[in-house]
Amino acid sequence: MIRVLLADDEDLIRVALSHLLDLEQDIEVVAHAADGRAAVEQARRHRPDVAVVDLEMPALDGIETAAELRRAHPGCIVVILTGRGRPVHMSAALRAGAQAFVVKGAPASTLADVIRRAHDGQRYVDPALAAEALALPPSPLTDRELEVLRLTADGLDAAAVAGRLHLARGTVRNLLTAIRIKLNANSSSDAVRLARDSGWI
Repeated sequence: MIRVLLADDEDLIRVALSHLLDLEQDIEVVAHAADGRAAVEQARRHRPDVAVVDLEMPALDGIETAAELRRAHPGCIVVILTGRGRPVHMSAALRAGAQAFVVKGAPASTLADVIRRAHDGQRYVDPALAAEALALPPSPLTDRELEVLRLTADGLDAAAVAGRLHLARGTVRNLLTAIRIKLNANSSSDAVRLARDSGWI
């Protein structure tokens, strides 16, 4: 049996998914959670094989939950479920350790199949999102510049970004200037908007 934890802040969706998965002979739902922190606690308690985690949840979102689960219960495979996924979310989820990224509008049988595939070590991403990701223009920013811009998007100022990345403040200011030049942006907030619209952060 594949032991599954379901984490979604919408009770109706969580219960419906549980009923659907209980129809599968090789899948057993062993725990539920309504937010990311509860999902991590339930994973510690029940040691599921797979956690199906909603992207948008209180306390910890799905991406943060995936990263926490990797630390708290490394044997647990994470499948991200979302109603409004974008390529940038898919990329962030996979970087955080998720094995699969599924859109809620997929057929009911898809989730069970994805759980099995993820449990077998295979990756899965929604085909439409994957196609959209391939069509995105490549980012002109370096990995370090993207890192700085992500932290700026989270509301950190140059000093806080410097502290987080162990860089000098002047280095961060230079990186932000390079980002604005490359993106032809008028400000850091404009650069964040442009990068988000292009799916880079």
